Amino acid sequence: MSRHQIGLLAIVSLLMLFCACSTSRDIPEGEVMLDRVSVVADGKYKDINTSQLKSYVRQKGNTRWFSLAKIPLGIYRMAGDDSTRWINRTLHSIGEAPVLFDSLQARKSCEELQLALRNLGYLDAQVELFTTLKRKKLDVYYVLHPGSHYYIRNLTYDIQDSVIAGLLRYDKRGLHESMQFNVNALNEERSRLTSFLQNNGYYRFHKEFITFLADSIQDSHQVDLTLRLNPYRTSNIMDTLHTRYTVRRISYASGDPQDSVIHLRDRVLRENTMLIEGQPYSAEGLQNTYNHFGRLGAVRYTNINFQTAPDSALLDMDVQVQTNKPSTLSFQPEGTNTAGDLGAAASLTYQNQNLFRGSETFSVQLRGAYEAIRGLEGYRNQDFVEYSVESRLTFPRFIMPFLSREMRRRTIATSEVSLLFDTQNRPEFHRRVLSAGWRYRWKPQSRFDQYQFDLLDLNYIFMPWVSETFKKEYLQDNSNYNVILRYNYEDLFIMKTGFGYSYNNGHVAIKTNVETAGNLLNLGSALFHAEKDGEGHYNVFNIAYAQYVKGDVDFTCNLLPNYQDQLVFHCGLGIAYPYGNSTVLPFEKRYFSGGANSVRGWSVRSLGPGRYKGRDGNINFITQTGDMKLDLNLEYRTHLFWKFGGAVFVDAGNIWTIRDYEQQPGGQFKLQNILSDLAVSYGLGLRLNFDYFIMRFDLGMKAVNPAYETEEEEHYAIIHPRLSRDFAFHFAVGLPF
Repeated sequence: MSRHQIGLLAIVSLLMLFCACSTSRDIPEGEVMLDRVSVVADGKYKDINTSQLKSYVRQKGNTRWFSLAKIPLGIYRMAGDDSTRWINRTLHSIGEAPVLFDSLQARKSCEELQLALRNLGYLDAQVELFTTLKRKKLDVYYVLHPGSHYYIRNLTYDIQDSVIAGLLRYDKRGLHESMQFNVNALNEERSRLTSFLQNNGYYRFHKEFITFLADSIQDSHQVDLTLRLNPYRTSNIMDTLHTRYTVRRISYASGDPQDSVIHLRDRVLRENTMLIEGQPYSAEGLQNTYNHFGRLGAVRYTNINFQTAPDSALLDMDVQVQTNKPSTLSFQPEGTNTAGDLGAAASLTYQNQNLFRGSETFSVQLRGAYEAIRGLEGYRNQDFVEYSVESRLTFPRFIMPFLSREMRRRTIATSEVSLLFDTQNRPEFHRRVLSAGWRYRWKPQSRFDQYQFDLLDLNYIFMPWVSETFKKEYLQDNSNYNVILRYNYEDLFIMKTGFGYSYNNGHVAIKTNVETAGNLLNLGSALFHAEKDGEGHYNVFNIAYAQYVKGDVDFTCNLLPNYQDQLVFHCGLGIAYPYGNSTVLPFEKRYFSGGANSVRGWSVRSLGPGRYKGRDGNINFITQTGDMKLDLNLEYRTHLFWKFGGAVFVDAGNIWTIRDYEQQPGGQFKLQNILSDLAVSYGLGLRLNFDYFIMRFDLGMKAVNPAYETEEEEHYAIIHPRLSRDFAFHFAVGLPF
C-alpha cells in the first residue's frame, strides 16, 4: 500500500468520523439523537449482570465500530438529499440513520427491566430513568434498584398423578429449600421434568401441565413454593392419570414417490433407530433417530410419524426414508501460487455414498498440478509436476470387535480406511509418498465432546532421484552441511498412532492431540536383535523409520459471551520430541510460525525458530521449522455493516528446537529466554461472512522482532514502523481460531 493510498484512506475515515460527530444534521426540530445507553445497578449489587440485562432495552444508540466511532452513521450522513441519485441511495442503504430518542420506548424498557429483575428473584425491584442532554445528543441511564433477593422457605409438590408421583419420588436434582427464588430456575425445572417424562413414555405430555404457586411471606424475603402437576384433560373431562405409551411396531417405507424401495439394509435401518419395539416412547430417542439418519450420506431426508392404536397405550412408528443417488462425479479446477510461482491444478472425484447398502462412502480422487518455477539455475528443467490418487472408504458406524450394541447406539461414529499415492517431480528432486490409514471418529449423543483415534497411520516417503546440483549445493557441501535438510531428503518410513479430543460449547473450545511413532518397530527391532546401519539407526525394508512423540493443545475462549461483539483469546501449544531411532523430526511433523493463523506480522514459515534469522534464500522453509510452538492471540471482532465484519488483533508466539542444531543458531528453547524470544504483531482484519463460509483479509504489522541483527529499530518495530519491512497481508477462508 503506497503512501498516497494510505493518505486517501485516512482522509475518507476522518471525513466519515466528522460526519458522524455532526449533531445538528438530519435531526428534526424538537427531536434529540440517542447517543449512549447505559444500564447500571446500585453499587452494592455487584453480582447483577447489567450487560445481559441491556438486551431488554428497546432503543440503543447508533452502531459504533470497535465501540468507538459511529462510522455507519458517518456513511449515512455523507449522502445528499436527492434520493434519485444512486450514490445517495447506496450510502443510505449501507449506512445507518441517526437514532432519535423515543420516550415511550424508554418507559417500556424500564418496565421490561423491572420484570426481568423480578424474574431473577428481586421481587421489590425498581428501575429509574435518567438522561443528560448536550447539543441535541442524549445519554440515557437505566438505574436498577433490585432490593433484596427472595429465597424459597418451603417447597411442596402437588402431583395429581399417582404413577408420575412414583417416578418423581426420588428425583431431587432440581429445586430445593433455601435456594434463591428465580423464575428462570422454575422454567428450567419445568422443562427438565417435561423432558424426563417425555423420555419415559409420556408421548402427549407437555410443560403446560406443570404450574407453580408462589406465596411471599409478609415482612420477610421468603417464598413458599408449590409445584403442581395437573391431571390429563380431554374434551373438558379431567382424567386422573396421564397415558404412558409403549412403541408397539416400527415400520420403514420409502419417502420417494418415484421409487418404493429403500436402498439400505434392514439392519442399518434398525441400528439407526433409537426407539425399540416393546419399550416406552422417548422424545430423546426420537431426536437421536433423526440425528443418526441425518448423518448418513445415502439419506436425503427422514420423516417419522406416530399413530396411536385405538383404546390402548400403544404407538405405531412409521419411518419414511428417501435416499440420494448413490454415485456422483465432480471436477474441480484451481489456481496455485507457491512463493510467486504460478500454476494450475485440477481434481476429478468419484464418490459412491451407498457402496454396500449401508451408507458406506467410497471415493476416489485423481489430482494433477503444474507450476512453472522461476529463478533456479543449474537444473535441467524449470517445472513442477504432481500427480496423486487417493481413495477413502468410510463406514457410518464402529467397525471394531467386542463393542456392545448399547455402545454403538449411544455414539455417533465413523470408521475410515484411506490409501494415497502421490508423485512430485521438481527440478531439484523427485519425491514419492505412499500412505495408508485406519481411523475412528465418534461423539456421544447430545454432547459437545468429540474423539478421534488413529489406530494405524503408515507413511512411506522415498526419493527416487535427486539432482547432482542439489546434492552438491545443499546435501554434500561441507560448508553448508545441514542435518535437518539432509534428513528430509532421504527415504523415510513413519508408522504412527494417535488420539485426539475436542470440546466446543460455542464459547469455549479445546482441542488436543497426542501421537507417537516408531515404538512398536523399535521394540520389534530390539527383540529380534536387528542390526543398525552406519549411522546407528534400525531399518525396515532398508529404510530408517522415524521415532517421536508429539502433543498439541489449543484453547479458545470468547471473553465477552453476553455481548454482540466478541473478544476472543486463543492459546496454542505444541511440542514434539524425536528420540530412539531419530534425532530430527520429519518435515511434515515439524512446527512453523507466521501466516494467517499464527503471528500475522510475519508471512507463513518466515518466523523462528527463536532468534534464528534465515539466510538460505529458497530453502528457508526447511530451516525455519522447530520442535515446539507457542501461539498467543487476542482478537476483538465486531459487526460493521451488511455482511462485513472487522477485527483488531494482537498476536505473540514463536517456534523453537529442543536440540541445539548448528544450522539454526539461536533456535534452541531456553526457559530464561522465552520472553525475549517472543515475536509480537498487531493489525486489522476485514471479514466477509456469507453464512456458509467466511472470507478473511488480515493486515499485520511487526511490533517486536526477536530475530534482529544490529538495528534496534528492527527489534522494536512498533516504535519505528516501516511498511516495506514490517507489513504482511493474509487472505484466508474461515476464522483464524
